[in-house]
Amino acid sequence: MQFSPKILFTIILFLQIFIQGVNAQTKTSLIPRKDSLFFQDNLFNSATEDYGFNPADEVYNNIWTSERLNPYKIPIDSLKDSIKIDCSHFHIPVPGIVTSDFGPRRYRFHYGTDLRLNIGDSVVAAFSGKVRIIDYEAKGYGHYVVIRHDNGLETVYGHLSHVLVSINQSVKAGQLIALGGNTGRSTGPHLHFEMRYLGNALNPASVVNFATGQVHNKTYMIIKKKSFNYQREVKMQKAARYYIVRKGDTLSQIAMRNGTNVKSICRMNGLKPKSKIKPGQKIRVR
Repeated sequence: MQFSPKILFTIILFLQIFIQGVNAQTKTSLIPRKDSLFFQDNLFNSATEDYGFNPADEVYNNIWTSERLNPYKIPIDSLKDSIKIDCSHFHIPVPGIVTSDFGPRRYRFHYGTDLRLNIGDSVVAAFSGKVRIIDYEAKGYGHYVVIRHDNGLETVYGHLSHVLVSINQSVKAGQLIALGGNTGRSTGPHLHFEMRYLGNALNPASVVNFATGQVHNKTYMIIKKKSFNYQREVKMQKAARYYIVRKGDTLSQIAMRNGTNVKSICRMNGLKPKSKIKPGQKIRVR
């Protein structure tokens, strides 16, 4: 069979294209599988890189929000009886002396330890972790920062003058995060420092010897019944009732009006039966 030169050229061109296609497919099939997986891994990593991973996600059920200090609402009864916390890399946030301890105040509970400083003094991260909250609370913390740490704790730094980190920023233990101040509900320059586990406050003094600036032990054991026993007192304080003294009032009259007795009022308010009371004075009656 004889073909015209035009038809013969078309056949040869088709065969060249077919052979090139087969060769390309063969070369592709020879790419090692690990290279293909490496490409897929890179694609996955690049897609998730911006999201990142947050410290102690397994403890906090992957809850990460800057909206509230305690978004977890975990009942104390649901916690393990004991939890180990690695404190070996602790840095004292500021070296100032303690001006107010963790515990009850007259009308509210104080959930942290106050440390004296001068406005503008350096405040550093207690442990390595990631910044979860930066906010301002006029009637409370003032300018404050919350950091979630690799060891499962969260720390709060309040009454700051300037914040030097950003939300979602990773920080190292001892890294400068802010400057001390006197913002919010504060009677003088100091750092309000809190330690929390799943939103529940711990007494920082049970972890740290503030006189030396060192932790008591490299491992701190949270004991549910011991570490959170103060919450009974908090419940009692929240259930407390107060009376504003009016002109001419006596302790016996106030006790009678509120179904209690003078002895109980004196005990709750640090008064004596013959103590003088003034109009406008706030007295606890329950």
